[in-house]
Amino acid sequence: MSQRHKPLVVVDADTLGRQRTGDERYVLNLLRELAEPAAEAGIRIAAVTRRPDLVPDGIEPLTLTTAVQELRMLLTLPRLLRRVGAALVHTQYAVPLRSPCPAVVTIHDLSFERDPAWMPFRDRLVFRNVVPQAARAAARVLTVSERTKRDLLEVYGLPADKVVVTPNGVEAAFAPSDAVSQGAYVLAIGAVQIRKNQLAAVEAAAEAGLPIVVVGPVKDEALAQRLRERGADVRGYVSQNDLVELLHGAACLVQASHFEGFGLPLLEAMASGTPVVAVDEPALREVAGEAAVIVPERELAAGIRLAVADRERLRAAGLERAKAFSWRASAERTLAVYRAALR
Repeated sequence: MSQRHKPLVVVDADTLGRQRTGDERYVLNLLRELAEPAAEAGIRIAAVTRRPDLVPDGIEPLTLTTAVQELRMLLTLPRLLRRVGAALVHTQYAVPLRSPCPAVVTIHDLSFERDPAWMPFRDRLVFRNVVPQAARAAARVLTVSERTKRDLLEVYGLPADKVVVTPNGVEAAFAPSDAVSQGAYVLAIGAVQIRKNQLAAVEAAAEAGLPIVVVGPVKDEALAQRLRERGADVRGYVSQNDLVELLHGAACLVQASHFEGFGLPLLEAMASGTPVVAVDEPALREVAGEAAVIVPERELAAGIRLAVADRERLRAAGLERAKAFSWRASAERTLAVYRAALR
C-alpha cells in the first residue's frame, strides 16, 4: 500500500514544549512509541503542534498555531483535518467541533467535577462544558487508570466498553543511580496548585526534620510564596535531567495530592530507586501497589520516617513495581483502539 493510501491518524500534540507536565509527557512518549508499531500496522501517524522540532522521528509533523484555544478546536483544527484527509483524530479532553473524521479522546482525570476549589473558575467552567461533550461524541475514550474509568462511568454515564484504560509508562531516563545515597531532602513533584497539596508535604517534611524541594510549574504564585515561607525550596519547572538528579538525591518522594488520575511522579520515583510516601488516594494506590508507604495525610511525617528507615526494601519493591508500566505497552493498547475505531 502506498503511503498516501494508508489511513492517517492525527494526534493533537499542542502540549509539546509548553511545560504541561503530565499531559505533555503523555503525548511525547505515546508518539515516540507509536511510530514503529503503527508503521507495521499500515497506519500513518501525524502530530499537530506549534513545535514541530519536538515531534519524534517516524511521526509526521503538522504545524498549527492559534492564539485562542477555543478557535483552534472550533475552526483551525477541523480545517486542517479536512486538508490532510485524516481518518481519525486523537485529542486530550476536547474534540474538534464538526470534525470531518471520528475522534478518540484521552481524559486523564475528572478532578474538576469533584471539587470546585481544585481549578480556577474559568478553567472549571470550560472543562465542565467541553469534557462531557467530548466523552460522548468520541468513538472511544482513553484514560490512564481504572480509577478514572470508574469516574467516567459514574459521572458521565458512559458504557464500560467505550472506555479503555491505557496506563502511563516510565521513560528509560528514570533508572537507579550507581551512587549510594541516603538522601538529604524530601522531594515533591507536581504543578504548584491547591490540588497537589504541597503544603501538607512541606509540613510533614519539617515535622520529620528534613528539608523539602518542590518542583513543577508554578500555577499559583500565592501558594508558591506560602511554601517558601514555610522553608520549601521551590524550583518551578525543571528539565528531565535535573529531575532525575533530584530523584537520585532524595530521601523519598512525597505525593500528597487531594486527587490524581494516575500519579506519574510516583512511578518515575520508583523506577529511579527512590522510596515513595503517598496519601491514601485511589489512583496513587493503584500505581504503587505494595511498593510505597501509603498513609493518611495526617501521618505523612511518620511515613517519611518509615521510608528513610526502610529505604532498601522500598527501593527494591519500587524498582520491581515500575517494571509493570511501559510506554510501549500503552502505545500498543492505544493503537488497538485506533484500529477498532478505523474499522
